[in-house]
Amino acid sequence: MSEETATSSPDEDVQTDARLIERPAAPHLAALSEKARDYARNARSENTRRAYEADWRQFAAWLRRQGLDPLPPDPQTVGLYLTACMEGVRGREPVSVATLERRLAGICWHYRQRGAPLDTSDRHISTVLAGIRRAHGRPPVQKEAIFADELLAMLATLEMDLRGIRDRAILALGFAGGLRRSEIVGLDCGPDQTEDGSGWVEILEGGAVLQISGKTGWREVEIGRGSRPETCPVALLETWMRLGRISQGPLFRPIARKNGGVSPERLTDKHVARLVQKTALAAGIRGDLSEGERRLAFSGHSLRAGLASSAQIDEGHVQKHLGHASAEMTRRYQRKRDRFRVNLTKAAGL
Repeated sequence: MSEETATSSPDEDVQTDARLIERPAAPHLAALSEKARDYARNARSENTRRAYEADWRQFAAWLRRQGLDPLPPDPQTVGLYLTACMEGVRGREPVSVATLERRLAGICWHYRQRGAPLDTSDRHISTVLAGIRRAHGRPPVQKEAIFADELLAMLATLEMDLRGIRDRAILALGFAGGLRRSEIVGLDCGPDQTEDGSGWVEILEGGAVLQISGKTGWREVEIGRGSRPETCPVALLETWMRLGRISQGPLFRPIARKNGGVSPERLTDKHVARLVQKTALAAGIRGDLSEGERRLAFSGHSLRAGLASSAQIDEGHVQKHLGHASAEMTRRYQRKRDRFRVNLTKAAGL
């Protein structure tokens, strides 16, 4: 690969999958070819594509500084790059092991798209990565969970204008549904209404049913009505849809600052993270931490972790609600749980 290819623009990288599907010579297959390219573009989520693009650009820049060529893929060179990431470059702190593994996944993905797979089982990669994990591996840093009483305090910090009503619905729905931030903003008012939607909502008498396409496939999430309209996620959602005049397309949208009009565009998932941080700070949650520490402690995942930690029901129901593939993943989200309910020490006779 030439240096020009290695430093391709983000837009070009996004289209890599589609370019690999060649246009057929037969005219009657042209429509199928175009559809195949659409499917290829959607093989990865937008967030994953952005991350992989950034990973490749960083790797390509490092190769240029070392005077190395990206092709053919060289496991020894990749092993050196992984080592350099852990040593820190140009005054930057070393990356975490989780970030390093993600970068390697991004590099492998780009090589596969270029028809030159990288052999990660080669000792120059596998042994170096194993050593890095052993030397630098740490338990994952978890975001603070937001519990029901804390969520109520956060809702109370928001105004009762259109923007505040929208944000109340986002927080309450995200908590009650145990949703990822991308799943919240990916909702539409109904099925097949947008090309970029990842689910839709159906409001019934007893509550709301969400159909969501997540990391483990499609799942159905039921959200029952609460006891008070001002905190009920379904009632807040209905209020937002009525006042925002939203009946088609994206469920959550930006609001213009000047005239207060609702945009037809979809709200970005970054808004959810900023909203959680802002309202958690305003509500005084974890006041024992500094403001900087509190900003880092909360994110969109805090809502999801809060539901998993608060729900006093069978763990299997929580796992299904969150769409986790394993009970072990669900337990990672449970900040407060009865860890010693199953006591193998006593069961063994000690």
